[in-house]
Amino acid sequence: MKIPAPAPAIDPAKFRQATGRFATGITVVTVSEGSVARGMTANSFVSVSLDPPLVLVSIANTANMHGLIKTSGRYGVSVLSVEQLSHSKLFAGSQVPALDLDFQLLAGVPVLENSLSTFACDLHQEIICGDHTLFVGRVRELEFRNAEPLVYFASAYKELTGSDEMCCH
Repeated sequence: MKIPAPAPAIDPAKFRQATGRFATGITVVTVSEGSVARGMTANSFVSVSLDPPLVLVSIANTANMHGLIKTSGRYGVSVLSVEQLSHSKLFAGSQVPALDLDFQLLAGVPVLENSLSTFACDLHQEIICGDHTLFVGRVRELEFRNAEPLVYFASAYKELTGSDEMCCH
């Protein structure tokens, strides 16, 4: 049996730049802390399973949201539309003009109104992966609507352009 050579060290800045070349949607992950809704912007969101319906968010182990999800055992995910760019910036910690935040309760979990889609989840599984934890949630309730998505690519917000048709067949 041949033992593989150790992996070379990867520069974290280059790693972030390379993974940033994958276009993603933007979400706000939310929890209730008593009667207060707390949220953070995240682009590490993925559907995991149809049966049972599971989604995953990746949260830094040092983020306040990490402890809030563990304590609550529930979380919400709001997939943002282009009209919600300021929401993304606000929950990422950027200074933005005052916003009227409209939360609604979905299965008792706060989510942002007028999002592309919203998910209310019960914590199903936690997987520690390096400096992040993958929180797998079982979807209890969801809603969605048609609008243009907010997209993030190469460390910048982008808009989709062109027709709805696929470019290649």
